[in-house]
Amino acid sequence: GNRYEVIEGELVMAPAPRVSHQQCLISLILIVGPHVKSHGLGEVLAAPCDVVLDAHNVLQPDLIFISRDRSKVVTELNLQGAPDLAVEILSPSTARRDRTQKMRIYARHGVPHLWLIDAQAQTLEEFVLDGSTYRLTSTCGGDETFRPALFPGLEIPLKEVWGQPIQEQAS
Repeated sequence: GNRYEVIEGELVMAPAPRVSHQQCLISLILIVGPHVKSHGLGEVLAAPCDVVLDAHNVLQPDLIFISRDRSKVVTELNLQGAPDLAVEILSPSTARRDRTQKMRIYARHGVPHLWLIDAQAQTLEEFVLDGSTYRLTSTCGGDETFRPALFPGLEIPLKEVWGQPIQEQAS
């Protein structure tokens, strides 16, 4: 099914993600997760997982990293506060909202790192919170290697993140 978020007090529904979106997410989990675990940095969670930022904003980033220092935000039901990293894999139905409303909400609530990934265009944008707004610190794509500021020493070969091309079904 559908995914639901509360954005600025409004219940917002998005259709289930495309297969390419899920391939990208699984690849990121398989690369980032072991790095985080082996270095004892915290934990990685994937959607659907509610991030409760306030009474009017309950978001579901595709991938979440919570450092040991912020581990108190993790409860049995959800996250009660900002993670260290929110990753949004853009879908045609969510891209505009992810780049505008959700980005402002993450900044307002102090999420230090944000990655916006477009699996179709094969691009990854890394943002770091600078005061009250995000600063774009890295853009890469195709078969480049992404070296995230948040995880020194981690190299993410993007060609492994994009997954295999999928044939569009004829209707």
